[in-house]
Amino acid sequence: MSRALPVNKNDFIDVIFEDLTHDGAGVAKVEGYPLFIPNGLPGEKAKVKVIKVNKSYGIGRLIELYERSPYRVDIPDSEKPKYGGCQLEHISYEGQLKYKENQVRQVLTRIGKLEDVTVHPILGMDNPSHYRNKAQVPVGEKDGKLVAGFFKPRSHEIVDMDESVIQLPEVNEAVQTTKEICSQFGIPAYNEETHKGVLRHIMARYGKQTGELMVVLITRTPEIPHKKELIEELIVRLPKVKSIVHNVNSKRTNVILGEKTNLLWGSEVIYDYIGDVKFAISALSFYQVNPVQTKVLYDKALEYADLDGEESVIDAYCGIGTISLFLAQKARKVFGVEVVPEAIEDARSNAALNGMTNAEFAVGEAEVVIPKWYKEGNKADVLVVDPPRKGCDEALLQTIIDMKPRKVVYVSCNPATLARDLRILEDGGYKTLEVQPVDMFPMTTHVECVAQLILK
Repeated sequence: MSRALPVNKNDFIDVIFEDLTHDGAGVAKVEGYPLFIPNGLPGEKAKVKVIKVNKSYGIGRLIELYERSPYRVDIPDSEKPKYGGCQLEHISYEGQLKYKENQVRQVLTRIGKLEDVTVHPILGMDNPSHYRNKAQVPVGEKDGKLVAGFFKPRSHEIVDMDESVIQLPEVNEAVQTTKEICSQFGIPAYNEETHKGVLRHIMARYGKQTGELMVVLITRTPEIPHKKELIEELIVRLPKVKSIVHNVNSKRTNVILGEKTNLLWGSEVIYDYIGDVKFAISALSFYQVNPVQTKVLYDKALEYADLDGEESVIDAYCGIGTISLFLAQKARKVFGVEVVPEAIEDARSNAALNGMTNAEFAVGEAEVVIPKWYKEGNKADVLVVDPPRKGCDEALLQTIIDMKPRKVVYVSCNPATLARDLRILEDGGYKTLEVQPVDMFPMTTHVECVAQLILK
């Protein structure tokens, strides 16, 4: 007979929060049964209402705080985000950093069984607001005017946003100005229910080091009404704009960008720097959204690679070559691999842009291409991985173990899959020396890490 649950739906109970989940909800336990409550912080005592229960956990809503965490930040109702994304905005920045660092330590111990690895204090930002260099926001209509912002949590209702605490001011201004100009010319918003209308999304990208701005209009239709006047107005009202691009997405889909992109005015790309390396950024390029902390992250990856100019380095999941070109400043040769053909074209262009002749790039899945290189005798001294959130493919991890590069540098955007993969590499003959967490995305639950491994 299954044990009766210690709580029922609609119960009001008093709890003490013990921890935070990976997505920032407070964790409380009733007779060992976990309740997840958004907005609760460790150490706080509160009254909560149980709103959902199943066999293994329940969901609650915070009703009243009896004792507050010293890390809690009060946000006036008028300033509370009406959209998802900033899950930790109610926590002081000191508290956010502590939570993220603890999360890394916990998963390395719990998932990776790595008890003796040095985890350094997390590297945070001096100014943890207004850091994102890119926004892509949906467009809708309300009371006859365009609105552009974010979807309300668990809905498709668009909340108009004048400013986002995490976007660079130039990006905020570009989105709002573009929305106002499109509204002024009566360009209708796309309606996903009827599949009618024109303007689906507005994207803005900004080169923090160069001051160059790109505006991308994403529409359902191949034509934009009042296109000439729209372009002229954008140029006047956004003096930093260097590129105005039109992307057509005519499909019924949640995917933001379509396959067809046209240049309306200016340059196909804008430029930015990470350290001394220059990058060309197109409307479709993947480029890190926090350039300040990207430099911190890549400097640490370069330090862990510990290159003296004689090494051959493989960069798995190389994207547009951001880490590869950082490494190429110190390595004899860098080989990058990436599954997206357009990203490899960008990587090759970026190598040429910086006059780097010691970086080669190949299109394909890392777990297919690198084993092929290994069989052909291309053995790396140092191997760098920067995989997506799901972590490294098993075939790639096995190839690393077979290839035996003397150093592995693992750049991770998900501590849980990092811990899992470090365990596999440890069992395959590697030793994890140290892990450096880096806060790339303040106000959110995401945390990046760089790990250094050596062959035992």
